Amino acid sequence: MSGAHTSVPVAARVRRLEERLIGAGVVTQEQLDASLAAMLQGASPVNGARIAARAWSDEGFRQRLLADANAALPEVGLSMAGGIQEQRLKVVENTATTHHVLVCTLCSCYPVGLLGPSPSWYKSEAYRSRVVREPRAVLAEFGLELPNDTAITVWDSSAESRYMVLPRRPGGTAGWSEPELAALVTREGLIGTAAV
Repeated sequence: MSGAHTSVPVAARVRRLEERLIGAGVVTQEQLDASLAAMLQGASPVNGARIAARAWSDEGFRQRLLADANAALPEVGLSMAGGIQEQRLKVVENTATTHHVLVCTLCSCYPVGLLGPSPSWYKSEAYRSRVVREPRAVLAEFGLELPNDTAITVWDSSAESRYMVLPRRPGGTAGWSEPELAALVTREGLIGTAAV
């Protein structure tokens, strides 16, 4: 599943739109670059890991996060604001009987501020089409073998809505601090292609 995607029609369309806007004098390349830099400043999977660690160690925060993630994020100094409008974030929790995995079947919508720039495989047509049809097989290709009785739910992001997986807390971590817990969490765990 890993590897660069060679044909991304959406990226080509975005670049043509950028060129038209620059050509019409609506925006400059420098303004576009500055907007992108501002959007990516602070964008890191460390943010998502901090959220997971807080949810694992604070039951009240976990409940608020699952009920209304946008309202809970400011408790850890984060938000889904930025860009033209605030995006809705739904956090879905893995349990002993249910596993969640994220995709954006149309393009590559993804909570960049919480997970950092998306991996190339997330944008690939192979991942976007296959994870919906055969999620168990795709997860196995990532090395995540789930029991046959584990239900797998695939969440499809959109321009308005983003998702983040709250992985299951690893056993043997009772009494660990939030920074210690956060160090266990990977971007793949927050997407659902890994256990943590």
